[in-house]
Amino acid sequence: MEISSLKALAASVRSLSMDAVQAANSGHPGLPLGCADLGALLYGEVLKHDPSQPQWIDRDRFILSAGHGSMWLYSLLHLTGYGLPLDELKKFRQLGSKTPGHPEYGWTVGVETTTGPLGAGFSNAVGFAIAETKLAAEFNTSEHTVIDHYTYALAGDGCLMEGVSAEAASLAGHLELGKLIVFYDSNGITIEGHTDIAFTEDVAGRFEAYGWQVLKGSAHDIPQMMSLITEAKAEKKRPSLLILTSTIGFGSPHKAGTHDVHGTPLGAEEIKATKKNLGLPEDEQFYIVPEALRYTAQKAVPWKAARETWEKTFANWAKANPELKAKWDNFFTDPTTLVENAEEPSFAVGESIATRVAGGKSLNAFAKVMPGLTGGSADLAPSNNTALPFGEYSAQNRLGRTFHFGVREHGMGGIVNGLNLHGGLRAFGATFLVFADYMRPPLRLSALMSLSSIFVFTHDSIFVGEDGPTHQPIEQAEALRAIPRLLVLRPGDAQETFQAWKLALKQSHRPCSLLLTRQNLKVYEKPANWKEDFEKGGYVVKDTEKPETVILATGSEVNLALEAVKLTNRRVRVVSVSSRELLQDNPNHLAKLVPQGAKVVAAEAGITTGWKGLADNVLGLDRFGESGPGAAVAAHLGLTAENLAKLC
Repeated sequence: MEISSLKALAASVRSLSMDAVQAANSGHPGLPLGCADLGALLYGEVLKHDPSQPQWIDRDRFILSAGHGSMWLYSLLHLTGYGLPLDELKKFRQLGSKTPGHPEYGWTVGVETTTGPLGAGFSNAVGFAIAETKLAAEFNTSEHTVIDHYTYALAGDGCLMEGVSAEAASLAGHLELGKLIVFYDSNGITIEGHTDIAFTEDVAGRFEAYGWQVLKGSAHDIPQMMSLITEAKAEKKRPSLLILTSTIGFGSPHKAGTHDVHGTPLGAEEIKATKKNLGLPEDEQFYIVPEALRYTAQKAVPWKAARETWEKTFANWAKANPELKAKWDNFFTDPTTLVENAEEPSFAVGESIATRVAGGKSLNAFAKVMPGLTGGSADLAPSNNTALPFGEYSAQNRLGRTFHFGVREHGMGGIVNGLNLHGGLRAFGATFLVFADYMRPPLRLSALMSLSSIFVFTHDSIFVGEDGPTHQPIEQAEALRAIPRLLVLRPGDAQETFQAWKLALKQSHRPCSLLLTRQNLKVYEKPANWKEDFEKGGYVVKDTEKPETVILATGSEVNLALEAVKLTNRRVRVVSVSSRELLQDNPNHLAKLVPQGAKVVAAEAGITTGWKGLADNVLGLDRFGESGPGAAVAAHLGLTAENLAKLC
């Protein structure tokens, strides 16, 4: 380990970061200055990676949970050869640059996940670590190891204050994720002042109680940090939290150790003083210490060699284990081809079955042909119907495909995103629809990242019944639709539920939410081409000549619409809307479903706001529900076939 070279690399990180933040007149210089030594050590000596092949499946993963310190990461990616040009660093936070204010997955090479909302990256890291254990158990043999890497994350005080990190850390300790190592940048500073104003708990004691190994050191002592990392890697069962005391804004003569340096540019004069203090040229912007470039160019050779050695191992493994290689291909192939092999469960017309039950049968049908399909529930699997018959994942059984996330919806969402980001797995999470509010941040981030995460939300309306308004979703479906790129599917019967699962699994760059019922719904007759139109957003369930009215219904309200047709003399067409977003994205298809001049009525057991742009009248619920049997609550609130018929 070349300490002087690592110091040169760290100095370059500080130089680039403070200048980029100053040039943008926006950003966070404090973390890059305080954690530069850690970054140099990680990217120079610790990480198993090859910047020339950043998608190498067996690379170590690094997640910057403290995403506001993005210039720290961008500087390291530039200096270690990830193909991020210096010109992009100079365009930090500018429109269209590869260096946005917070790291964005899929936009900047070397960024493993989008972070910024504090704690999100921590929960993603737990998902990455789980994925590593699962794939290692699936594919490693006594002769060949093809999956063997660590997950590292850098978290700050804010990350550890957020509840999502507590949820994820608790589960990580329980699952004995020994190859998860989190660095805690303990600088004692928040935006409002010293952490003492709001955060005085014993973090070490808390994590030890979670089942973590806790180690302490200085973020400015490279040999000590290397020793701590070695100790952390030697621990095979417990995840490790390395509490590293740092000085935020390290090197700044007048702002180091204060909240002034957290999220504000240093200023031209303070930058000069800081550079002088750090032994850098005072008047040279975006200066890189020559030794840093020499060092990283030299390191590129062993980085590449490690990856090439792995490729030889993988080739030998594949030759020796053709069945495992075929299984590997199934894990890593496009699911579009796999889902077509699933055998559709038999759901007869006239049969009455809840879509959550049909969803469970459909999920298991797809799981049989998709070995990488895995997931679980936030302690509601018997109600969500999301258990898989392939064992339960645990510290003792890494091959299990059903996860017990516990009552941790927010953490579950972040972990599911991490599982999907890792590669090789297709993960889902489940809970009641009303609790989607607990996991809105990871839902939003999955959409922002164009991930293929799947979120199953059952008990999707007032038909939850006796549990009352706290458990009866009203605004949740509309709130989910408000998230750009999130596909929301609300199937109307069991047959549609199978198609909804298929459509969700075919998404490669879009997350999906499945909204399923608690109550039984009758399976209705369908036209021959309904599946094709279902994937466009909706299809005609019941037609008539020259329809005067078209009912656009979702989920349980499709059956309601079919009943309403019997109660009116008007010529009514009933359309089952699988996804309002898809329907609105396909205006030509919508025009085929809704003839010009026809009256449009929408029906959905939720708030009516989003339907008013499509429909003349809406039967919905713009108030909270009440406790009582579901059918009685619906009648009391006016969600009836009679009222729908009147609107036609």
